[in-house]
Amino acid sequence: MLLSSGPKSHLATFSLLCGPSTNRIIIRQPSIQTAPALPPHSPLFGDIRLTSSSTLTAEMQQWNGHSWEVREEFTSTTISDILRYFCPKEHVSFDDKLATVPISGPFWTGAFSYDLVQWTQPIGLQHPPNEGELLSVLWRIDKCIVHCKETGAMKSYSIDGQWKELADLCLSNYETIDLVSSVKPSHLPISNCTDEEHERIVETIHSAIKDGQLYQLNYGRSWEGQVASEPWDVLCHSVSSNPAPFSGFIHVKDEDLALICASPESLLSTNGDVITTAPIKGTRPRGASLAEELLLREDMISDRKERAEHRMLVDLMRNDVGVIAKPNQIWIERFDVETYAEVQHLVTRVKGRMKDGLDAFDAFQAVFPGGSITGCPRTVVCAAIDELEKQPRSFWTGSLGWFETTTNMSSWNIMIRTAELKKDTHGWKSRVTAGGGITIESNPKSEVAEAKWKANALLRSCGWMDDDRLSIPRGDLSVHSLPIEGELKSTPSSNEIFTTEFKQDSVLLVDNLDSFTYNIAHMICGLGYDVNLVNGRGIGNDSAKDIIEQLNPSHIILGPGPGWPEDSPLTMEFAKLAVAGKLPPMLGICLGHQALGLAAGWPLIQSPSGPVHGTPVECLHNGEGLFSNLPRIKMTRYNSLTFLSSDNRDDSTVLIDATDATKSLVLAIRSKTYPVFGVQFHPESVGSQSGTLILDAFLNYGAHG
Repeated sequence: MLLSSGPKSHLATFSLLCGPSTNRIIIRQPSIQTAPALPPHSPLFGDIRLTSSSTLTAEMQQWNGHSWEVREEFTSTTISDILRYFCPKEHVSFDDKLATVPISGPFWTGAFSYDLVQWTQPIGLQHPPNEGELLSVLWRIDKCIVHCKETGAMKSYSIDGQWKELADLCLSNYETIDLVSSVKPSHLPISNCTDEEHERIVETIHSAIKDGQLYQLNYGRSWEGQVASEPWDVLCHSVSSNPAPFSGFIHVKDEDLALICASPESLLSTNGDVITTAPIKGTRPRGASLAEELLLREDMISDRKERAEHRMLVDLMRNDVGVIAKPNQIWIERFDVETYAEVQHLVTRVKGRMKDGLDAFDAFQAVFPGGSITGCPRTVVCAAIDELEKQPRSFWTGSLGWFETTTNMSSWNIMIRTAELKKDTHGWKSRVTAGGGITIESNPKSEVAEAKWKANALLRSCGWMDDDRLSIPRGDLSVHSLPIEGELKSTPSSNEIFTTEFKQDSVLLVDNLDSFTYNIAHMICGLGYDVNLVNGRGIGNDSAKDIIEQLNPSHIILGPGPGWPEDSPLTMEFAKLAVAGKLPPMLGICLGHQALGLAAGWPLIQSPSGPVHGTPVECLHNGEGLFSNLPRIKMTRYNSLTFLSSDNRDDSTVLIDATDATKSLVLAIRSKTYPVFGVQFHPESVGSQSGTLILDAFLNYGAHG
């Protein structure tokens, strides 16, 4: 059952109840020989062990009237290849459809475990699921009943005339009933960490942020225990007490598994060649009165930490969409506060137009798992989450939804607010997990409290907390529009981003394992240039000199990334050649800027005023170099390491073009002799003023002899 609870909105348009299926796809964790656990190491403090994806085998199973039997197997290294192989375009459709419901024929529905991150990010896990653990189940659905929220109509869909006739007969006689909202009290669950341990984990993440290893990490804490109620009763209580637009219920009887999800968050939807993602980040409770609620909402909107966290996520999801989008075809549709039963959130809708030849499966591969429940930079934090949580996430923060292959339409949520129930000889046992994005401005005690807010509704639905035990303000679902931040230009571009077959005489962009690199690439295309995207932290890279000889780039941009510049030997090699005047015009962004400063002999240190991530800051510039003719501006910083203006020397080969408002932290440098520039901010961020003008000014520098 896919259930849009609450009132109709742009988030919630229809619900559907799936009829019996005769075909399903099962994906399980491979053997330890195929996908071995990585040895103990600390991605949190810079030990990033990039790997190629192992093979993943999926089974197509068919119902024989008594049980599921394997009909075919298929092995690949990507989820998208598996889905494309087993889910071809349908050649039949439903005869009679509701105009407001997008489903037009048989479709695939089910859930994906978060632990499939092993096949969407270039990492292995230190704590992978047990061999044979269920990672995904998808059913082919050609029978269902749809409820249209706009009209209230209930309608059967099927290619089986006999089933449809029986379903229509039932619908003609159905009576509206209230869902049973009571659950049986159960023994209190056990959390995988205490409040004090949770606080120490937040402090550990702070240490990693200060060291420049990451910007934000979403840590999850779980509660486990026996449940006296049946899964359906848990669902009914959840729907009645905590309605959400992307709710769902899955019961895999032969696997003794049930999933109850009351998610407010969409991972992705596709409609033809348009992909939409709606990241949520920023949370406040509901108010006991309208006045209190408005104060809490305004506090969230104006809170620097919440806005920085949200801005970071928007930049990250723009990047993920950018992996599969046509050049410069990414835009922000809306920015809202969405209120739910017990909490209110900041939500942005990001859209992009997919490149020709790609489909909804490619879109899923590109954005899974959602950035709001991992953090940034994506690859590093996914590895660090595994290190910190020390257990598989399973279906929590995975996705539940549907694909329709004929129209390339799909809709997938992020499985937050989710209870995972498993049955054993003692009955049903449930696990509920909740967490939050940890940034440098996160308060440990507040993060513990936030995780509990988010878990409370499902803890009550599992019978672990009395409905009257806590006085929690509640309210109806609603959406409140806010002004969109940033000035993204999504004008179609004829220029391209090359990642395998490269084009000579183009802009060379070095990717240092960051989650914003594609935003830079799309901005370059929008300014009228082709881009060659080269991995700066790959295994067995060519040398900088070899790359220059092969590609003859017109300009070089050293991209941002986690860690210290020395973690990317290729970037340091480029930086040393640049300050020696042996390369075409070069721009270093963030980590690239730091590499140029190091190459020029400047000491790089942890910022004495602390890290800044996702926050626009005053940029005091001298109006020279890349800042010519620019007024006073604010630019978004994502950095923990810095150069100090006091380290400037008369004999230095570089000049300072900009500092922060204190005039102590260097925000931009420029070579005295060559067209070589560095900026300690992100011009591509939605929070950066005049970022496009700065990048355009750099690209206008012609290649020198």
